Amino acid sequence: MNLSQTNLSLPYILSLILLTISLADKSFCIRFPDRITNTVQDPPDHPLNTAVFALGCFWRSEAVFGCLNGVVRTTVGYAGGSKTNPDYRSLGDHAESVQVEYDPRLITFRELLEVFWSSHDCRQVFGQGPDVGNQYRWKCLQPAAIICKLLLVNRSIIFTNGTDEFRLAALSKEKEQMKSKSSIVATQIQKLGTFYPAEPEHQKFELKRNPFLLQLMGNLPEEELEKSSVAAKLNSYAAELCPPNVQKLIDVKINDIIRKGWPILRDV
Repeated sequence: MNLSQTNLSLPYILSLILLTISLADKSFCIRFPDRITNTVQDPPDHPLNTAVFALGCFWRSEAVFGCLNGVVRTTVGYAGGSKTNPDYRSLGDHAESVQVEYDPRLITFRELLEVFWSSHDCRQVFGQGPDVGNQYRWKCLQPAAIICKLLLVNRSIIFTNGTDEFRLAALSKEKEQMKSKSSIVATQIQKLGTFYPAEPEHQKFELKRNPFLLQLMGNLPEEELEKSSVAAKLNSYAAELCPPNVQKLIDVKINDIIRKGWPILRDV
């Protein structure tokens, strides 16, 4: 997986503000606490639904869904394979995936499918963009069978829970195929087995690339950061994948914090 080129936009230059503040007049300051542990929003008092998708590099995939209205939590991990307890360096036949916990009263599985289709190239057979191979699968290459190479693959997969989700996934795939018959939609539809969360360093990856945003949240412990609804949205914001109106709203809130010197961003 390759890191995308840094853009000179607000999410990526926020970390430079710390330096600017340090050089400014002493009358202006923001006090950053060492750690705040009560900023994680409480989950809704009704059951959440869970959806799992594979659509390429899971760093970006998580950011695709985090800013959607109704999405409560996002988690990157591994799914679709037979290996028990996979990890980043030893995935077996699993695919990099993102688990989306959502409020069905605010967003539906059908709407999540629409985001899934619009966020990657479902006709690319061997991965997404520069991420190619069967993420991750060892394959012996000819002519020397003992020589194996690690081929990177990020597959396009919709994981389903039950017949209703399978029906919706199949209908959406058929609709996507009808848009063009010049190539085949390579997306697979699979029954969801075990979803294995990825290592902490892969969670909220885009957000962690921006230390200033982490400080605005109060430097949450890793476990709370992974469960935080605010972190899910800010992860999308940092990747510039929020809807434009939401992106601007977060800009305003951050600028207000900088102006007032109030460091804790509790909601977005």
